[in-house]
Amino acid sequence: MRGIIPWAALAIAIAAPLVAAGFSPLLQWREGIYIASGFAGIFGMTLLLLQPLLAAGDLPHLSPARARRVHRLTGTLLLMAVLTHVIGLWITSPPDVIDALTFTSPTPFSAWGVIAMWAVFAAALMAALRKRVALRPMTWRRAHVALALIIAVGTVIHVLLIEGTMETVTKYGLSALVLLAALRIAPRLRPRQR
Repeated sequence: MRGIIPWAALAIAIAAPLVAAGFSPLLQWREGIYIASGFAGIFGMTLLLLQPLLAAGDLPHLSPARARRVHRLTGTLLLMAVLTHVIGLWITSPPDVIDALTFTSPTPFSAWGVIAMWAVFAAALMAALRKRVALRPMTWRRAHVALALIIAVGTVIHVLLIEGTMETVTKYGLSALVLLAALRIAPRLRPRQR
């Protein structure tokens, strides 16, 4: 029973923002592509809660090997969610995406989203090239964790600055949980004591 509670809490933390956003009145007049793009962003943020918990081995009934496999799969899903989010926004409004990518957008949330996006791409590239790059495991881990922290902080700021589809309580709740989960892996940046 004790092992079920963390999984149930995680399921609620992931589902609640998605379900609440589904009832947003702002969806009424939006195109399907714009809605899908927005939900891809919300889904991606929920994955940011899962990733550090998998990396830290905090989820019950998952062996370290299985947690690593799920972490890699979740990382792939996160990359796909980010691409879907950005491509959908590009289809609906190319000038806004160009402004965001060139850091000339008048909306501050855009810059934070782009910073988080590039950090996602860098973390995914690092993971894909891990065996080909001649980095010591600890150096690789620190770089990957540093990128994960940039992703978490950048995404949370991006989301909190947007007045959009996400419902306020679940948005702030998910943001807090993402930051707490990210803090769980932050100690991995420090050198180990001998």
